Amino acid sequence: MSINYEGQVAIVTGAGAGLGRSHALGLAARGAKVVVNDLGSDGQNSAAALAVVDKIVAAGGEAIAHHANVASMAEVQDMVQQAMAKWGRIDILVNNAGILRDKSFGNMDISDFELVYKSTLWGLQTVRKQYGIS
Repeated sequence: MSINYEGQVAIVTGAGAGLGRSHALGLAARGAKVVVNDLGSDGQNSAAALAVVDKIVAAGGEAIAHHANVASMAEVQDMVQQAMAKWGRIDILVNNAGILRDKSFGNMDISDFELVYKSTLWGLQTVRKQYGIS
């Protein structure tokens, strides 16, 4: 059985490397148009996201990069609005972005906890509900 996402639009967060990159490339290989989201290590731009977009386009797919910080509602809303403006829909959301602070919960200060929480759990969940993305 072949899996086909032809005509569907996917947002993949944390898609500049690792599992997110694999998800973005796999979805594109099966026909999805992909928003490749990655904030980048400098917190401003992601050459890695652009490289994933280039790879998808070179293989005949469609993709755009967006450098939203998923902990920022305004940036995530901008990413969703750009996807809607370009393709008119969002069908698939891969909530892959996240950060790690290698500390036990008891040793983590509140600012580290807030960063982990916002990037890993909070970011796209609220927007997913707002835009009716399942």
